[in-house]
Amino acid sequence: MTISKRVRQGVPPFDPELGGPLREILDRLPTPLTPELIADRRRRSAEGRLSDDDIARGGMFEIEERRVPGPDGARDVPLLICRPTTGTGPYPVVYNTHGGGMVAGSNRSTELAGELDRAAELGLAVVAPDYRLAPEHPDPAPVEDCYAGLTWVADHGREIDVDPGRIILSGNSAGGALAAGLALLARDRGTPRLLGQMLQFPMLDDRCDTFSVRQMARVGLWDGLSNLAGWTALLGERRGTAEVSPYAAPARAADLSGLPPALIEVGSVEALRDEGIDYASRVWRAGGEAELHVWSGAFHSFDEWVPEAVVSRTAHEVRVAWLRRLLSR
Repeated sequence: MTISKRVRQGVPPFDPELGGPLREILDRLPTPLTPELIADRRRRSAEGRLSDDDIARGGMFEIEERRVPGPDGARDVPLLICRPTTGTGPYPVVYNTHGGGMVAGSNRSTELAGELDRAAELGLAVVAPDYRLAPEHPDPAPVEDCYAGLTWVADHGREIDVDPGRIILSGNSAGGALAAGLALLARDRGTPRLLGQMLQFPMLDDRCDTFSVRQMARVGLWDGLSNLAGWTALLGERRGTAEVSPYAAPARAADLSGLPPALIEVGSVEALRDEGIDYASRVWRAGGEAELHVWSGAFHSFDEWVPEAVVSRTAHEVRVAWLRRLLSR
């Protein structure tokens, strides 16, 4: 399957605070993603890795790194553990799966900063796995790495002073796909019990055939063609076929009942818009709980790139409010 580069309909306008910065970003970031650009994406991600000082926030968090048992026959999974230095544990914990289109990123990628902002405000710990990347490590390696780390946190939470009964999944883009896949895996394997899932601009559908994927085939940071490349790196020739697992591409799940409450966010000007909207709608139709935000005029991961825009600050406030309500239950 290919994505048409043109559709008759136009593209929604960008928010006035986002359009200019996006043009500047695209001037220095080659797009769309291709196999030849994976090394470039990894280099850029490595250059933006958060240091210990960035994460500690002047002593707000203590940092621990562990390697925990991975999937059968695979390497151990590195975990970055960030605990508040105030308050009293065991702390509720956000389990953050990083983005990067399935091909780049790490558990110290820049998006971790947003999780730490929210954790500092609410007194949460953050644990982030460093999963193996495609195409060298195709599905199911990434999601199984993340699940191995998640079950270790649930089984050993008291050891690291986090509450195994209050685990919230969170992920951006590819990380959103992994977070949604983990929620499905935990439901179907019966463990661990999860408090919620926060899916920020999630990659959910490997078929890449929604209207917004075609509409934004060459629009924005993670356009439809980049999305196709990311899924192909993860799934190879299985992409778009009946052989794809819902744990890799959560939109494939026939049953979305019995999942933890979800916060789902997309931008109105991004390729992943329609699959996020559809996923929330299907959760509701299955009798589940989902809160959906479509940020008008916003491109993919806008708040990470333009954090001072009004819409970015509002998105942060919405996530904090959702987490606060979830934790009060």
